[in-house]
Amino acid sequence: MPNSSPHLTRQLGLMGLTATGICSMIGASIYVVPFMIQRNVPGIGPYVLPAFLFAAVPALFAALAYAILASAMPRAGGSYLYASRSLHPYLGFIASFSQWFGLSIVIGVISYVIVPFFRDFFAALAWTELAAALDTGWLRVGLSLLILWTFVLVNMQGIKWYERTLIPLMVLMFVLGGVVIIAGFSFDHADFMRVVGTDKVVSTVEATNFHWPTFLSAAALLFSSFIGFDSIAQAGGEASHPTRNLPRAIGLAILTVGLFYMAFTYAVYHAVPWQFVAAEATRQDITAAGLLSYLLPAQLSVLILFGAAIALLNDLPAMLLSVSRLVFSWAEDGIFPRSLAAVHPQKRTPQRAILLSGGMATIGILGSHFAGDFFLGIDIMVTSMLVNFLLMSVSVLVLPLRNPTIASQVVLFTSRKVQLFIALPGILLLSAFLIIHIRKDLLAEVSAWYFHSTPVWLLVMVFASLVFYRQWRKLKESGVDTEKLFSQLPPE
Repeated sequence: MPNSSPHLTRQLGLMGLTATGICSMIGASIYVVPFMIQRNVPGIGPYVLPAFLFAAVPALFAALAYAILASAMPRAGGSYLYASRSLHPYLGFIASFSQWFGLSIVIGVISYVIVPFFRDFFAALAWTELAAALDTGWLRVGLSLLILWTFVLVNMQGIKWYERTLIPLMVLMFVLGGVVIIAGFSFDHADFMRVVGTDKVVSTVEATNFHWPTFLSAAALLFSSFIGFDSIAQAGGEASHPTRNLPRAIGLAILTVGLFYMAFTYAVYHAVPWQFVAAEATRQDITAAGLLSYLLPAQLSVLILFGAAIALLNDLPAMLLSVSRLVFSWAEDGIFPRSLAAVHPQKRTPQRAILLSGGMATIGILGSHFAGDFFLGIDIMVTSMLVNFLLMSVSVLVLPLRNPTIASQVVLFTSRKVQLFIALPGILLLSAFLIIHIRKDLLAEVSAWYFHSTPVWLLVMVFASLVFYRQWRKLKESGVDTEKLFSQLPPE
């Protein structure tokens, strides 16, 4: 865009960037996935926490790759920018379109999943009629849309509104999440069986033995819980002191969230036997707050349910910022309609890009409702992000060869040996996780082919390829020097 046009401004400090990563990571990934995984990966049983720890390993390598690339390319669009300048514009677009599609769908999934938290909240208050009403299909969809578009409007108002919304939600989430951790460690399985009944707990499911394929499938799915730090990279065009703050924020986010995940998941399974969790997961959607409500006084259950709702709500503004900046970055480079790179002159936000991302998230809400299982959206996101993270690791490997000028601007882990130590294990682990995840998806028994996430994802990639080549041809025909354009960073 011409320099006279309104542009993004660098207003996001270290706290805002870190909150963006944390709030993109904590939500359904901690309150729902570690427990609903008992249905999605039958037989994982008592091995959820070890699978969580195993999933953190490739996530750590991916985070380090992001941090390296962010230090050299602090602009909006993160993953798109990194791959397009390190590998090829087509791969950059495919990686980021995959990411945009997967995360936008999950924004819709989260908006849809929030409603059962409010249902449980009202049930804990003994407002049974209202709780029952929230299970009504049209009302659940309507509330999901209202929640989603409220945060779309917050994002459109500018970075200051965004921070004033996000940071208090993050603080409140940690405070109320701490209540869950304390409550979980205050009880054990014996306490739970005294309340619920030994027969109901012990006889619900058969004992399970450790099984590597099951364990790896669970770890590949739980990897989704560590997705979110990439949101920090997408906000690179609005980060203050970006070469310093972007890598720091990525490190702080993944360390904070990793510790919180482990304490939270262990606390819930410390109080609630996995057999009971597995049995309940086959009957209905369950949450950490709902499981602990068997043990806690009504007032404390209400507080924890409120905390769960807050954790899910704070996912939305951070993830909307992330996906909208991808759209902005594509449009800025001319491989998406340039009108989507327009920045509001007062708010300094890419409002059209935000609206487009909100529209895709709306499809996620409708898809979750009609599919009847929100894990379809989660599976699509995991496939998308594994591909994206894999390409980020390859970008670290190739950048000095493909684009030495930009590679010389790396200020984190500048040693080539260290970069190889990060990139090569990352490529191997992420490739393995991708194969495991796709295999699990294709072997799953579903009622229709479109309930497999892999073919849906491939169809999206075909569409993305058509969009790219159409826009690429336009750039060539207009006389743009594409080699020069994609060998340097966009202007500030």
